[in-house]
Amino acid sequence: MPIEKITSVQNEGIKRVVRLRDRRDREARGLTVVEGVREVRQALHAGVAIQQIYMCREGNYHCPEDLLTELTAAGIRIVEASGTVYEKIAYGDRLDGVLALVEQPARALADLKLSATPLVVVMESVEKPGNLGAVLRTCDGAGVDALLVCDERTDLYNPNLVRASLGAVFTVPVVACANREAAEFLTIKGIRSFAAVVQATEHYFEKDLSGPCAIVLGSEQDGLSEFWRLHASDHVRIPMCGELDSLNVSVSAAIMIYEAVRQRAGRC
Repeated sequence: MPIEKITSVQNEGIKRVVRLRDRRDREARGLTVVEGVREVRQALHAGVAIQQIYMCREGNYHCPEDLLTELTAAGIRIVEASGTVYEKIAYGDRLDGVLALVEQPARALADLKLSATPLVVVMESVEKPGNLGAVLRTCDGAGVDALLVCDERTDLYNPNLVRASLGAVFTVPVVACANREAAEFLTIKGIRSFAAVVQATEHYFEKDLSGPCAIVLGSEQDGLSEFWRLHASDHVRIPMCGELDSLNVSVSAAIMIYEAVRQRAGRC
């Protein structure tokens, strides 16, 4: 398949890529931008539908030949952009010269395939791409069955979140849903939910997380809503020995997730 080359920033395709920086445009078109060698490779290996690849090998930009070979073998259209054009569509100042237009995965709770002893993470009102991306990386590392994101404001396929997760947003089954839907799903599946609450009297490591369980965390600013305080199976806290009362939410998630892994004899 011949590789087309684009040298003009006025190219209509380039303009459409730039417009994907806007969430409304991404949602209307069902597309997002994935930039970076690792991230594009994760999307490819996860079976995400890649519409097109833009790559650049001018100046300091680079794109590995083995990745191009994989993309070509998958029948994905590749466009080579000049350095000027690639700067127009790239995010930040990374030198990875590969950017993909991918279809946003549409996954519902009914699509989730859980293990015999599922470990689920529920995040309520955690909007910052950096925090959610870090949680996704932990979920991938720990073999978490699913991540449920309970906030309609969360932009799951924000290119910055894709980058912060190093592509884990494609490797971890993620579903955006309402609080009540998540709670009902956990109940139906027989999964106990452990809500991280500052005011809880028992520590997370005092609880049995070896069975089917869900770790529920809220935003650093507001914590969990009244809904989860009422509907969670149990409340737990992380001990804080200093002056502050909480950790960064991605750190809290990692601590509790890996405690569950430890209790399962290190099984991921």
